[in-house]
Amino acid sequence: MTQHAPDDPGPALDALAELATLALAEARRLGASQAEVAANDERGLNVNVRMGEVESVERTRDRGVAITVYFGKRKAQASTADLKPESLKRTVEMACAIARHTEEDPAAGLADPERLARAPRDFDQWHPWPIEAEAAIELALEAEAAGRAFDPRIRNADGAGVSTQAGLHVYANSHGFLGTEKSTSHSISVALIAGEGEAMQGQHWYSAALRAADLEPAAQVGRKAAERTLARLDPRPAPTGEFPVLFVPEVARSLVAHLVGAVSGGALYRKASFLLGAVGQRLFPHWVRILERPHLPRGWRSGDFDAEGVATRESPLIDDGLLARYVLGSYSARRLGLESTGNAGGVHNLEVSANAEGFEAILAGMRRGLVVTELMGQGVNTVTGDYSRGAAGFWVEEGAIAYPVDELTIASNLREMYAAIEAIGRDIDPRSATAVGSVLVGRMTVAGGAGG
Repeated sequence: MTQHAPDDPGPALDALAELATLALAEARRLGASQAEVAANDERGLNVNVRMGEVESVERTRDRGVAITVYFGKRKAQASTADLKPESLKRTVEMACAIARHTEEDPAAGLADPERLARAPRDFDQWHPWPIEAEAAIELALEAEAAGRAFDPRIRNADGAGVSTQAGLHVYANSHGFLGTEKSTSHSISVALIAGEGEAMQGQHWYSAALRAADLEPAAQVGRKAAERTLARLDPRPAPTGEFPVLFVPEVARSLVAHLVGAVSGGALYRKASFLLGAVGQRLFPHWVRILERPHLPRGWRSGDFDAEGVATRESPLIDDGLLARYVLGSYSARRLGLESTGNAGGVHNLEVSANAEGFEAILAGMRRGLVVTELMGQGVNTVTGDYSRGAAGFWVEEGAIAYPVDELTIASNLREMYAAIEAIGRDIDPRSATAVGSVLVGRMTVAGGAGG
């Protein structure tokens, strides 16, 4: 029988909570002054097809418990995928044995008890999809077939896939906190190839949602992949020089990710960030606001508590263009002499303010420049903020797309890029926890193969 995520995850969450409670009791018995436990039970189905044939069917199940113990300021962690009580007890013993031989760390320890969440709420993130492998394969085949049939120039495919995931998580610590979370995610994706020989171009599209009913129809995903693939045919070299650069939403969110990385505690206390000491400084134009909203119903990253139980709260990261705060868990906050911002484990849902309708309106106003639809490479230096990445997209003349371009490089510095943002659209990509539309950076260096 096919094993699906249960409609009622209560019993499975209760079982994880029992394991967490057992581990904490064992740590206390062995003399730990503090302890915390993270337990998870995740399962999923992934199917992939290519050129009308099934390539893979994978059903996953991942369960585990990680225990962290503290003996004063000495810390150690151990984990196990064997959830039998005797195995769990051995794992706790191992962590305690290691901790006694580690060096003291003045910043080590649980989150402050007064900061922990009370009575965590549900944010409607649990929507299991009871789809059989055969039905998932049919959806993937439908998506790929719709894309391949869209135009005779589409001669090949990298395949199509359907995925469904469900996860249960429990966090508990010796301050008496025990919180549970449950979430699902589903997707349909297609990757196609058009053209022949050296002129071949590949593109993809995907739909993702917490609830299967919110996914785009499979055939529509295939057709979008086809449209994107055909638009990339016959690319030309881009001009070289300084031009406006318009990032489409699915690429623009990487600019926000670089900001978050630079203001996160680990980078800051290691002095590996170009935004060290930047709280209160103007980074963006005055109209830009980036708000963290952890309590959104059916949000990708909603939650009442962070990875160490600290209560989350809605608060700006950027306010009136100024950096309002850092992104900190308890450990990094202590290293910096600050307080946790409820971000152990990362940020929650981010919303970026807009001052333009969307892509088309911004495009018409930029006159001449570059639209970036893909980024390649890892050319971002978080210490200096220097930015240099391979890119592909479209060249713009007279406020309209003129032709596709590839094999080019865009370069600047993140501080300069953030300050040079001229427009942010309302055309938000809903497939991410970062809600941002198209972003126009007024000037960047574009290195293509053509003259300016």
